[in-house]
Amino acid sequence: MTPQTPADTVVYAVGDIHGRLDLLERIQQCIADDAKRRTESRRQVVYLGDYVSRGPDSAGVVDRVRGWSPDGFERITLKGNHEDLLLRFLDGEINTGRHWLDYGGLDALAGYGVAIADREARDDESVAAYGRDLAARVPASHLDFFRTLRISHTAGDYFFVHGGVRPGVPLEKQSARDCLWIRKTFLNSDADHGAMIVHGHSISDQPEIRHNRIGVDTGAYRSGVLTCLVLAGTTRDFLQTTGR
Repeated sequence: MTPQTPADTVVYAVGDIHGRLDLLERIQQCIADDAKRRTESRRQVVYLGDYVSRGPDSAGVVDRVRGWSPDGFERITLKGNHEDLLLRFLDGEINTGRHWLDYGGLDALAGYGVAIADREARDDESVAAYGRDLAARVPASHLDFFRTLRISHTAGDYFFVHGGVRPGVPLEKQSARDCLWIRKTFLNSDADHGAMIVHGHSISDQPEIRHNRIGVDTGAYRSGVLTCLVLAGTTRDFLQTTGR
């Protein structure tokens, strides 16, 4: 059976943004233009997480996601593993912070105005200082945004999540950690997960369409290509930015 959205509903699923405010603004304009040509009365925009890190303007991305709400659109914001790392770092996990700094966290710090004296410093004192400075600079509205992000979203026969799901586990029993972090076990599985899974987290040059999942992380922070999957009824389409 071909998966479909609820009746009279179009869903726009946006892949990992990673601090690329410029690309986010462009894909949002693409979404707005596409919606003008459609007749569906219900319109959902699902952000699949990883708003921060790696790109130059994490704070700007969060502001834009929070503030962009055209008439008639529902906004669903999911949590990515980089938001998980950011929150755990702010909650005092030094080793988590150290790991995050190695995978784009320094760019998120800079995006919030934290001065980076030595990009190679990973000793406890330096990492803790970064955490204190970040905590002082992240606006309360952004912190609330991070803490209230959803783990998953369901629309018709589609299940939206950042990382993926664990094969063999019912969707309603999936752990948050798997939803945020899982990769190979999910990507290599041919199992029927009970819904078509739409996810980010794992980069591919083009959207990956399999019989049980659709991956839309096209590495926007380095490729300049931010991808949005468009679902309406049984149809699928893609919107993309065109490069750096």
